[in-house]
Amino acid sequence: MKNKYIDLIEQTFEFPQDEFKVDDGALLFHDIPIMDVIEQYGTPLKITYLPKISSQIQRAKRMFNVAMAKVDYKGDYHYCYCTKSSHFSFVLEEALKNDIHIETSSAFDFNLIEALYESGTVDKDLYIICNGYKKDTYIANIANFINNGWHNTIPVLDNMPEFDQLDAAVTEPTRIGIRIASEEEPKFEFYTSRLGIRYSDIMPFYTNRVSKNGKFSLKMLHFFINTGIKDNAYYWNELGKCVNVYCDLKAVCPELDSLNIGGGFPIKNSLATDYDYEYMTEEIIAQIKSICNTRGVMEPNIFTEFGSYTVGESGATIFSILGVKQQNDREKWYMVDSSFMTTLPDIWGIKQRFIMLPINKWDKEYERVFLGGLTCDSQDYYNAEAHANAIFLPKVTKDDTEPLYIGFFHTGAYQESIAGYGGIQHCLQPAPKHIIIDRDADGDYTTKLFSKEQTYKSMLKILGY
Repeated sequence: MKNKYIDLIEQTFEFPQDEFKVDDGALLFHDIPIMDVIEQYGTPLKITYLPKISSQIQRAKRMFNVAMAKVDYKGDYHYCYCTKSSHFSFVLEEALKNDIHIETSSAFDFNLIEALYESGTVDKDLYIICNGYKKDTYIANIANFINNGWHNTIPVLDNMPEFDQLDAAVTEPTRIGIRIASEEEPKFEFYTSRLGIRYSDIMPFYTNRVSKNGKFSLKMLHFFINTGIKDNAYYWNELGKCVNVYCDLKAVCPELDSLNIGGGFPIKNSLATDYDYEYMTEEIIAQIKSICNTRGVMEPNIFTEFGSYTVGESGATIFSILGVKQQNDREKWYMVDSSFMTTLPDIWGIKQRFIMLPINKWDKEYERVFLGGLTCDSQDYYNAEAHANAIFLPKVTKDDTEPLYIGFFHTGAYQESIAGYGGIQHCLQPAPKHIIIDRDADGDYTTKLFSKEQTYKSMLKILGY
């Protein structure tokens, strides 16, 4: 009878997969024995596997370049990393090894870029795409960069008054972008994104304001769909509208040469994930070219701003099961040694599901369980997977000689910044250790401790004790 956990996985999914294998009853993540890492560092534990960042970037570059070659696309492709997904130095340094550019969302991003410049990681040829609704300090930092030779800094106007703010602050010729306020999916609580300028306002704004100011030239039109790049009528309709606005503007603005389609490539959140990246890339490029050719307009250069796609699949979060609570006949709780609300806040905030797998005991029988976090909040739990409304794990018994360890994988985007890395978290749950895993010249994996588990002293200092 096939009732082991590994039997369940092999019967449910195509397994093993590229990043997941099992050897002697224990999980390998990118061929790294996670049990060895746990023995060295303990749990709870955050992991960042750096090579995955570079492989994701190179994959996207390859897909867009192949798609462009297939239809003889005349424009260039530029990959930008969306810094808000993860601002850590090791993430930016790894990503920037791949000849990419940066998208910013706040004033402090420029201080981060200055640090990268001082270390020799970037130079002033870097494209800096400046998005978001901009406070005075953000405008000031953008202007400071433009005035000091960062000639590829492109502020993307989120609203028309930002144009006047920039005009007062910059002294050098400046290339700008305009963000289109896209229409949201019908299921949203509102019809139009709060970000960007309405379709009907863009052409009059350019004609009456931008074109008459000799300091500015319009280089880029920016378009982003909040729900991501999906193969549905809504996405293709919004993309078509955006490209047609680009063609309208290009007719009166010859210096316009770039279309920014934002981010939106998803990450793998289940072993059953089946997203055709190559098809979507080829269809996007083909549709843009088709519309431009129909309108008699040269195809634009394409910019993307992939954030979660860049860094999400590099991350993992490891817990151990502290104990088991049988609360009624049907509900058995496995209690983890941290909190989902503080360590993986998207689980609580937006009901995000990640790939969840045991690290050890794959050769044991399995059962349906609920996972509980350590805070005293009723929302601190995990009870479903992306592909099913239940979770199954190897059975934990009193005779076990070692704990059950579990991992949440592809957790590398947003979790630290949303949780408030290094700050105060719910029920004073400490932030876990964070390690970086890389490969040396021989291909062997190496580990480095980036941060220790948060201490009570650091918390008390923040709280004023």
